[in-house]
Amino acid sequence: MKAIKTIALALSIIGSASALAAPAAPAAGVKPTVILVHGAFADSTSWNGVAAKLRADGYTVIGAANPLRSVKGDAAAVATIVKSVKGPVVLVGHSYGGAVISAAAYGQSNVKSLVYVAAFAPDQGETALELSGRYPGGTLGPALAEPVALPDGGKDFYIQQDKFHQQFAADLPKAQAELMAVAQRPIAEAALTEAAGTPAWKNVPSYFVYGTADKNIPAAALQFMADRAQSRQTVAIPGASHVVMTSHPAAVAKLIETAAQAK
Repeated sequence: MKAIKTIALALSIIGSASALAAPAAPAAGVKPTVILVHGAFADSTSWNGVAAKLRADGYTVIGAANPLRSVKGDAAAVATIVKSVKGPVVLVGHSYGGAVISAAAYGQSNVKSLVYVAAFAPDQGETALELSGRYPGGTLGPALAEPVALPDGGKDFYIQQDKFHQQFAADLPKAQAELMAVAQRPIAEAALTEAAGTPAWKNVPSYFVYGTADKNIPAAALQFMADRAQSRQTVAIPGASHVVMTSHPAAVAKLIETAAQAK
């Protein structure tokens, strides 16, 4: 009898230690983590207004650093962040970042929804460059600076600083847009011309928001991609520029929260 009691005590201690060592399972009703993926000619600070609103409403927010080198490679980098999150994720992409989240979410069981913010949602075989030129209204080409040659033979693209305000962020104060132009991140030509793989939006609920005055990706192209992805909710903001998340953070945050709360 004494031996049985000793074994029972040992098992009890082991069980308690295991409970302490094991990560806690997400509580029922826990809010998803929101991962924000910036696009070309921007960085994670472009999400500051959206992130502040989401954090104030109790969401954990991660601003992913998008390498802007290749769709496959950039998606792999974002996917590592998604995999590190214990619990559900809402994956949000701006501009080229939409192509990245479409690939990064593929096969990820914890991604509950995708939010496209003035973003590409390419189908398999499509490229960002082709989609941006499929409908009239885009003026990015003439606004680009002379490409910067890379050691591997590729090219990096920037927007000319004196054209950045009108091309990229016309609904922001000029002084703010000028600082954004200085800090812009370049995108590799290879990323814009790489064909997309199987997109997650075919299986994951998706939401879209964009500005009707977008000069990088024409509004008609954005609406087409939203319709094709059977968007659960599409918000078109009159007069908003390509950086709709910076100029209208409350509206973008509201849609992200709608995606987070959806059943």
